[in-house]
Amino acid sequence: MTDSRPLQGESPVAQLDVTISACEDGTFQKRGHKTRILSPEEAEKLAKEQVLVSDFKQQKLEKEAQKNWDLFYKRNSTNFFKDRHWTTREFEELKACREFEDQKLTILEAGCGVGNCLFPLLEEDLNIFAYACDFSPRAVEYVKQNPLYDAQRCKAFQCDLTKDNILENVPSDSVDVVTLIFVLSAVHPEKMHLVLHNLYKVLKPGKCVLFRDYGLYDHAMLRFKSANKLGENFYVRQDGTRSYFFTDAPNLTRIENCPQRLMNN
Repeated sequence: MTDSRPLQGESPVAQLDVTISACEDGTFQKRGHKTRILSPEEAEKLAKEQVLVSDFKQQKLEKEAQKNWDLFYKRNSTNFFKDRHWTTREFEELKACREFEDQKLTILEAGCGVGNCLFPLLEEDLNIFAYACDFSPRAVEYVKQNPLYDAQRCKAFQCDLTKDNILENVPSDSVDVVTLIFVLSAVHPEKMHLVLHNLYKVLKPGKCVLFRDYGLYDHAMLRFKSANKLGENFYVRQDGTRSYFFTDAPNLTRIENCPQRLMNN
């Protein structure tokens, strides 16, 4: 099976950009979603692929999720993803959230990988301090070993956002912007709300979460075989890592039990 992760800046054909505001008025913005229109052949293929991976294997994949991502980074080192130099261009909120030009910002990159977004952002904007966490201990070590890593401007740590308390590494109500870029799709849909609850603890009132991820009917989704389907819009790759494909009907607001201020539509 061909690996389905996006390359060259990770701009898949179908993707969903969302700004989730923590403002009291519950502003929720969606932009940039390009829904593909399926060809008759593609629609027929998806309709036929209804066989799901067995419950036993799904439980095994969930139990071994961290190990599978750690093995992914062991195999690929820092060479798989391209650096994301498009972050400030695509997410104008990173600059717009400043009240004055040289204001210091504190960001949290949730799911930092090996730093493909983190280091370009720190290089471009000298007035940012960044917390960066990842599920994979190996990925975090790659971040810390990067020559651009500066403990005065960045703190990297391992964290399973579905169960670890992020307050052990990031102070409450201290973060201006949280980024979730091609991260939430790797989380089991039933646990996504746990990630958002965790992030909510460190987000300042009035600040935001910037979200970009796979959109429904991305070519990567269509490459999966029936034997790789875990559930609705949820698939497993050959290496055991998983991917969910979002729609613009805002899936995020349908995640149960999320903080009202964070998730209002």
